Amino acid sequence: MTVLRSLLLPLAWLYGMVLRTRHALYDNAVLTSVRATVPTIAIGNLALGGTGKTPLLELVLRILEDVSPLATLSRGYGRDGTELHEVSASDNAERSGDEPLQVKKNFPDVHVFVGADRVGAINSIVQLVPELKAVVLDDALQHRKLNAGLNILLTTWHRPYSEDALLPAGRLRDVRVRANAAQIIVLTKCPTTPSTQDQLTWRTKLNLKKEQELFFSGIQYGPPPEKGINVLLFTGIADPAPLVEHVRTWAGKVEHVVFTDHHSFSVGDLERLAGLFGKFAPGPKMLVTTEKDAARLSSVITGSPLEGIPLEVIRMRAVILNEPERFAELIHRHVATHQPHR
Repeated sequence: MTVLRSLLLPLAWLYGMVLRTRHALYDNAVLTSVRATVPTIAIGNLALGGTGKTPLLELVLRILEDVSPLATLSRGYGRDGTELHEVSASDNAERSGDEPLQVKKNFPDVHVFVGADRVGAINSIVQLVPELKAVVLDDALQHRKLNAGLNILLTTWHRPYSEDALLPAGRLRDVRVRANAAQIIVLTKCPTTPSTQDQLTWRTKLNLKKEQELFFSGIQYGPPPEKGINVLLFTGIADPAPLVEHVRTWAGKVEHVVFTDHHSFSVGDLERLAGLFGKFAPGPKMLVTTEKDAARLSSVITGSPLEGIPLEVIRMRAVILNEPERFAELIHRHVATHQPHR
C-alpha cells in the first residue's frame, strides 16, 4: 500500500459510511426501489470507467438481435442537459453523449435514449415505444431507485474490485458488497480463456455466492487497416492500454496521444494532432482512434487541420470466452420470463 493511499484511507472510510447508510435505507425499504413493467438489464461496475460497459452492452444487443423493439438507456456522460432524449444517428456527442451515439450508429434499429432519471425515463420509453420488449441500461447498478430485473456487474482482469479500495484511496465508487446484487459477474479484458481451476480461483477471489454466474470476456478488434504502417494513435478513453498493445502488433512505429476519458476535442487539439502527424514518422502513416472518440470528433473535424488526413477507426467487440451460449441463454431467459413485480 502506497503512502498516499494510506493517507487517503480515512476519507475512503467516511465515504464508505455514507454509501452503506444509503444502501441500508433501500435494503430496509425506507427508500423505495421500483421494478419496471418491461424487462430491464442493467450493466454496471463498482469502479470508475474503463471496465468495458459499452462493448458489453453492444454484445447484449447482438444477443437480442431477434428481439424487437429494444431500447437502451444511459446518462449520456458529457452531453448537454439531463432530460430524456432519443438519440439519432445524425446527433452530435454534445447532444447525446459519445457512447450512446456510437451505439445508435452500430444498431440503427434500436431505440437509444439518454436521461438522468432512470425510473422516469423508463416509464416514458414504455409510452414512446409500443410493444417494447426490453431496456438495456448502461451504468445503472448504483441507481437504487431502479430495481433492475437482471444486473450484470463488470470488473477487469487486471484490477478486480476485490483488490481495490473506495475513492479517494482507490477507484471504487461503491462498496464491494454491492456485488451481491448482481446475478451475473463478467471479468473483462481477459488475455486468455482461464482454465477451469483458474475460474474457480476467481470465484473465491471475488467472493461470489453460489448462485452468481461468472463469465470471462475478451476484446475482439476489427481487422488492421494496413500492416506495417506507422500510426499516430489518439484516445480519450479510461483504459487505452489494451488498444495500444493491439495496435503495436500490426503497425510500424506507434505514437500514442492520450486525452482524458470523454474528452471534448477542441480546434487546438486538432491542430496539435495535425502538427504531430506531420512530423512523427516518415513514409506511409495514418491516424487511428476509437469509435467512442470518433463520435466526439465528428462535430469538429470538418474544416479542421485533420480533414483529409487518413483516419482509421478501430472497432472493439466484447466476446465471452467461457460458455458464451450460457451467457446468451441467461439474457434471453430474462427477457422471456420477466415479471414486473416480485
